[in-house]
Amino acid sequence: MPPEARQNFQRNAERWMRMSPEERNVMRQRESLRRERIKQETDAALRESGLRLNPQERAQFESRYIQERRKVEQELRQQIEAERQKELPALIQQLKKEFQIDQPAKGPATKSPESPNPKK
Repeated sequence: MPPEARQNFQRNAERWMRMSPEERNVMRQRESLRRERIKQETDAALRESGLRLNPQERAQFESRYIQERRKVEQELRQQIEAERQKELPALIQQLKKEFQIDQPAKGPATKSPESPNPKK
């Protein structure tokens, strides 16, 4: 297992140990739903392919489908993250401008009512 994968596994294991039993059950349910969805999509891909496979070939097809799907999903996550990183600076600048307009001016122009006015 590559070092990055090992670290990720360890972080997940530590997170799992800190979870309450209720949180663990929720995670188990989510994982079960995810696996069921992938199983349904794998079955659909096999149907769409028109292939008639014996049980061993079917298992190989399912394994490869899941493996390749995981690669595609990882690549898409990386693309989305790269795009997000490119877009964030402009978003931050836009929000900075919006919020600067909404803030009252700070500095010598604003004086508190208790401050003495020498021109009186």
